[in-house]
Amino acid sequence: MIPLIVACVVIVCCLYSFSTRGYDYWQKKGVQHDKPLPFIGSAGRIFAQKMSMTEYFTELYRKYPKEKLVGYYFSREKAVVLRDPELVKCVLITDFQYFYRRGINYHKDVVEPMFKNLFFADGDLWKLLRQRMTPAFTSGKLKAMFPLIVERTERLQRTAAAAAERGAEVDVRDLMARYTTDFIGACGFGMDTDSITDDTSPFRDLGKRIFTPTLKGTIGSFLKWTFPETFKHLHLTASDVTRDTIALVRSIMQERNYRPVGRNDFIDLLFELKAKGVIYGESLEKRNPDGTPQTVELELDELLMAAQVFVFFAAGFETSSSATSYTLHQLAMHPDKQAKCQQEIDEVLARHDGKLCYDAVKEMKYLHMCFKEGMRMFPSLGFLIRQCVRPYTFPGTDVTIDDGVYVLVSVQGLHNDEQYFKDPEQFRPERFGEGAPSIPNHVYLPFGEGPRACIGERLGLMQSLAGLAALLRQCSVAPSISTKRNPPKEPTGHVVQSLKGGVPLLLKERKIYE
Repeated sequence: MIPLIVACVVIVCCLYSFSTRGYDYWQKKGVQHDKPLPFIGSAGRIFAQKMSMTEYFTELYRKYPKEKLVGYYFSREKAVVLRDPELVKCVLITDFQYFYRRGINYHKDVVEPMFKNLFFADGDLWKLLRQRMTPAFTSGKLKAMFPLIVERTERLQRTAAAAAERGAEVDVRDLMARYTTDFIGACGFGMDTDSITDDTSPFRDLGKRIFTPTLKGTIGSFLKWTFPETFKHLHLTASDVTRDTIALVRSIMQERNYRPVGRNDFIDLLFELKAKGVIYGESLEKRNPDGTPQTVELELDELLMAAQVFVFFAAGFETSSSATSYTLHQLAMHPDKQAKCQQEIDEVLARHDGKLCYDAVKEMKYLHMCFKEGMRMFPSLGFLIRQCVRPYTFPGTDVTIDDGVYVLVSVQGLHNDEQYFKDPEQFRPERFGEGAPSIPNHVYLPFGEGPRACIGERLGLMQSLAGLAALLRQCSVAPSISTKRNPPKEPTGHVVQSLKGGVPLLLKERKIYE
């Protein structure tokens, strides 16, 4: 009996020692931090799905107002949240060579197929993809895509008008998600998915499955963070999502005989990029004996192309619908600002024969200001993440971090800090107008900043503004019986923020409409 008790005590002691190893890291460096628990670190409420990552990082940001940076532990990983805009600049721009890794992939070498995309990729894979894909997002390419956007906005108007006629409550989060799904189906895949009128569309179903959290996914994330080597081959993307995405992309490629067909969509752009041949560039990770970067290469094969389409769909669908629906929520709460938006939309479209077009959307300055303010209050990506690749000392401090340490920028924290935005809880689009006090650099970051800033920023803006303009041209939005002035955040939303229970509003037919 005694040997068994001794063995149990030894096992428990070993497990405790293993699970808490390294938890003195921030204490030794004199960095304020949340105290960790064995295995889960400081992030127990995230793993328990009591709060989202964005909420936790915002809480840390606010909890230590006098600090430039704050430490925490995510499972057994060491991480730090930045509070100083100058340090944000260093990490995202000035000293990017130390922080080019996003670090979202749990293992440096073993990466599941759908994560080999521009958002998740790191190192040379990221650099070569970014190098080749940047020309695909020029203003000229965007303008060529705009007719595809217009077709979807017309469907959005018809659906909104029907809802307004019924006088029924509408979840505009879902409505805008169906609009963005339709847009991405057309601009990404060259498909007429009709998700706006048909909520059972397979394409809409795929979008829901990508972002629906599961218990299996939560447990998988915990295991991969805690034991990255042991569980390196465990995939977090649901097998059916991976299978369906690859099958969909492959069928479209075969239909087009693996070459551009003049549709000006994302698949066509990828074919054009592939036709340019092997991608060559200077390595971020490998050096010659004399210290110069080695030359690396990459071929854009079918699986890599499928991964890029996957992230184009996933990132564009979720972020745009989140941002546009929150903006509509604020306009419903501020009818005077909504009326000003609608007056501008009417005046601009009158100059363009009543037709929504690329140049018309560019002229809607106040609408853009409202959207920017919506993204300030509730950024779709509430935090930015980077991973240090070699020892780095933060300027103006005596804190040096090591290779592998994660660095977080709390976008939500910065956007709602009264140091930078007076009365941050109030919806004030005029903050972004001419003559308004200038916003300090490196604090307004809805699309990130630096070399890893969102490559699709202009496309996302155009898609979102066109959708808002079309809806507000047709209808007005107002609070419904279910609308909350300050709706709670969805605690299971980790990458992209969302509101719990959607965004219920009333759509009202406009009295003055030409």
